[in-house]
Amino acid sequence: MKDVIVIGAGLAGLTCSTKLAQNSIKVKLFAPAQSERSQSVMAMGGINAALNTKGQDDSVDQHYNDTMKGGQYINNKKAVKRLTSDAPKIIQWLSEIGTSFNRDENGNVDVRYFGGQKKMRTAYAGARTGKQIVTALITQTRKYESSGLIKRYTGYRFLSLILNEDNTKVIGVLLLNEVTDEILALQSDNIVIATGGMNKLFGKTSGSILNDGCTTGLLLQQNVDLANLEMIQYHPTTVDTPVKRMLITEAARGEGGRLYTLVDNKKWYFMEEWYPELGALMPRDVVSRSIYKVCHDKKLTKDDKDYVYLDLTHLPEKTVKNKLDEVYEVCTKYMDLDPTRQAIPVYPGVHYFMGGIRTDDTHKTNIKGLYAIGECSSQYHGANRLGGNSLLGAIHGGWIVSEQITQKQVDNNENYEEEVKNSLKKEKRAYEEWKKVQEKNSLTSSYEIEKEISAIMNSTMGIYRNEKQLTEALNTLTKIEGKLQDTNSHGSYYEYIRLGAITILAKAMIKSALERKESRGAHQRIEYPECNQQYDKTTTISFTDNNLSVQFRDTDEEMGW
Repeated sequence: MKDVIVIGAGLAGLTCSTKLAQNSIKVKLFAPAQSERSQSVMAMGGINAALNTKGQDDSVDQHYNDTMKGGQYINNKKAVKRLTSDAPKIIQWLSEIGTSFNRDENGNVDVRYFGGQKKMRTAYAGARTGKQIVTALITQTRKYESSGLIKRYTGYRFLSLILNEDNTKVIGVLLLNEVTDEILALQSDNIVIATGGMNKLFGKTSGSILNDGCTTGLLLQQNVDLANLEMIQYHPTTVDTPVKRMLITEAARGEGGRLYTLVDNKKWYFMEEWYPELGALMPRDVVSRSIYKVCHDKKLTKDDKDYVYLDLTHLPEKTVKNKLDEVYEVCTKYMDLDPTRQAIPVYPGVHYFMGGIRTDDTHKTNIKGLYAIGECSSQYHGANRLGGNSLLGAIHGGWIVSEQITQKQVDNNENYEEEVKNSLKKEKRAYEEWKKVQEKNSLTSSYEIEKEISAIMNSTMGIYRNEKQLTEALNTLTKIEGKLQDTNSHGSYYEYIRLGAITILAKAMIKSALERKESRGAHQRIEYPECNQQYDKTTTISFTDNNLSVQFRDTDEEMGW
């Protein structure tokens, strides 16, 4: 069996690589940076599993029901069933490999409340859960690196799939070293994409700029289907900084934090009035819309600035400094604010992409041999992700794909050496053509085009969308496409490649939003304010004959290979 190629070294990629190596399958692991810099380390709040240690009669069935309800029932039911059923085993495994979870008085992994869930089922490690899990997985991965089962390549980006003659099966991949511009061509019939979300499209988000969406856009151009691109999660509680939006974890509300705004100089706890059962722990799409309503419809903000207050001052100081340690650090370091004494000004910010590469419940794509896991794939979260399900989904995806590849493990004697060589030659010719264009003097800066794209996406793909703005944005992006060949990418071939990929990805996202004529979860259309049963389906978008085509498919549809 040829080496499995895993692209992306966050939680999803690390889990998949480790699990494959446990089964003596060799892995080549590619990423633009070390795992310590992956977006996974940013996850603060926790990871969900129905451990039922708090005497609340919790169960995997209730976890399943909450996940489906949160996703507005366009999640893949089979995928969610397995995700929630496997969750307790995943927590046990993470503990065994050294994840330093908080423990309760009985020595059990401690759990707390999180949005959209009535039971305490979010396991955590202070407010640094992602860092702790990544650290444990890095240790596991290094063990297999030392034995030669995993070979890590740092500084590489995805360039292209190498496909068979009828474009239905992977036979290899092209990768680019960002620093040296070395192009690698590798043969493999098992390629796993774990490249994260699409933050570059929006500029300032709560996520890592390493997760730029370029791979997803490039795959779209190679006939890989994408799904639910219109479903973009705005985290209700973020704070603005010069570089990005910093996350104030949902765990702050899980520990008892309250949202309020001032009315006649009195605190109005609007979430507790509007949603008395769960208050500030309603699903994220509901809380974000509520904050939007307070700031824009009711115009109850201070000094005409968009924010409400998250109040932790009534919590024990120990809780804030220990259980919410990273929140305390963000506030004191970046805002000169002590959250044990002052309320935190917060507003929704782009946080997570429920949509991405279309995958079935086994993480297969529509191209044979190609899998997608983690935030870049789309099947678990539907129209809105529950907090605590992202870490779970990333790790679970790694488990599932490693099982799939292990089960189908066969000696493939087909040799595509000539096809791989030809693909490499073609890419090198494209590289040389790009270098010639860069010698021109009057080129538009790629930085300016990226700013233009992010401005378009932020203004049209916000919490509420309307047809006029979406249509205008689509037309503007088409005009931008026409000038991409003559751009100054500042000596970076990857910058040039990415610009085209994120432009078509932005168009696909907007076209998906136009075609879903309803309001559901993270997708709110002003002209269509109601949820429509007609759209109880997955939005699928494909790129064929230079055209983007949207279809609505059954959520549980399998890929058939």
